[in-house]
Amino acid sequence: MNFVDIRRTAAQLPDAWSSLLLAQVASTAVKVLRMDGRPLVSESHDTAEALLVVDGTLHLVADGIEIEVRAGEMYIVEAGVEHAVHPGSQGTLVIIEHISNAA
Repeated sequence: MNFVDIRRTAAQLPDAWSSLLLAQVASTAVKVLRMDGRPLVSESHDTAEALLVVDGTLHLVADGIEIEVRAGEMYIVEAGVEHAVHPGSQGTLVIIEHISNAA
C-alpha cells in the first residue's frame, strides 16, 4: 500500500485548480487539487465524478442548483450534468472519476 498525504500534496501544487493524479485503480482515477477561491466555468462529462472535500468548502452549481460541499462531505455529479465552481471555494478537493482510455 502506498501512503499519500493529501493535504500536503495539494498545498505543494504549483497551480490551484490544476489536478494531480494520485492513483489509478483499474479504470478509476483519484486526483487532488487545491481550490483558491476563484470560480471555474461550467463543464460536463460523459461519466459521473465524485467530488470529496478534504478541507475547506466547495461552492458548486450543478444542474442549476447551488450546493455547498464542506470538509468531510462528497457530492456525486452525474454524467452529463452541467456544473460550475462558484467564487469562494477554498481548500483541498479529491476527484474520483472514470478514465475512458484505461487499459
